[in-house]
Amino acid sequence: MARPVIISCAITGGSDTKHMNPAVPVTPKEIANEAISAHHAGASIAHIHVRDPKTAKASMDPKLYKEVVDRLRNAGCPILINLTTGPGGILAVETDSPHDFISGSALSSAEERVQHIYENKPDLCTLDVTTMNYSDVAVTNTKAMLEKMAGLIQKIGVKIEMEVFDTGQLWQASDMCNRGIITDPNPLFQLCLGIPWGGRATMESMQLMRDQLPSNAKWAAFGISRLEFPMVAAAVVLGGHVRVGMEDNLYLSRGVLTPGNTPMVERAVKIIEAIGEYPASVNEARQILELDKLGAAAE
Repeated sequence: MARPVIISCAITGGSDTKHMNPAVPVTPKEIANEAISAHHAGASIAHIHVRDPKTAKASMDPKLYKEVVDRLRNAGCPILINLTTGPGGILAVETDSPHDFISGSALSSAEERVQHIYENKPDLCTLDVTTMNYSDVAVTNTKAMLEKMAGLIQKIGVKIEMEVFDTGQLWQASDMCNRGIITDPNPLFQLCLGIPWGGRATMESMQLMRDQLPSNAKWAAFGISRLEFPMVAAAVVLGGHVRVGMEDNLYLSRGVLTPGNTPMVERAVKIIEAIGEYPASVNEARQILELDKLGAAAE
């Protein structure tokens, strides 16, 4: 019997990519329209960052998140909304003067990092269970920070998607579940592969991480750049759900820029169907993730 596979579309991300592909959505209107189009193509979740409309740089402005969410809801788009909480944990230091933070650092309190979650109450939000080197900066999320953010998020009944980039982070996230920090009876993990310097985007890495998940976990996985679509196939074969989108990849094929998120979702649908499964509807995704039970428990 065919299995419903949830497609999450990561609409824009926060990396400096607009100059690399002019189709990267920047304004709240562009981001919302891309999410709506992705839904029509087969995505049941929209993973959303926001950008400064003037500079196209990553932003944490709650007003921008609110405009995106309001546009989606006012349009009657049923796609599940997954807001990031990743920004606010970036540390950049001067090598010869490591006590001095330099341009690129963006450190915020737990309350600041989840303010837009409280204001918009999305269906899901991410929690980056990660501290790692990333380009020339360090992504920093201390144990205390993660536990405080998790508590704040769960207090209002929003489902957490734990993003893990290697087996050590998976171990930490699983420990948070075992200790009751994550109270979700069916915790959701996103296996993020191919991002330097986390786990490699290979079938072997994905299978290794899948096999170390808690027995009650739901999971999805993605790869970046040219390995985005191979990792879609790998995740489906291994029994997981998938993610595509312009946060993770700017090309449809070698040298061919994608004109938007929709062609990526359409290709994911083809891969899923070729393997013998089918893209989950929004209602099916809601049931798989048990979102209604989670929200009711928090009320």
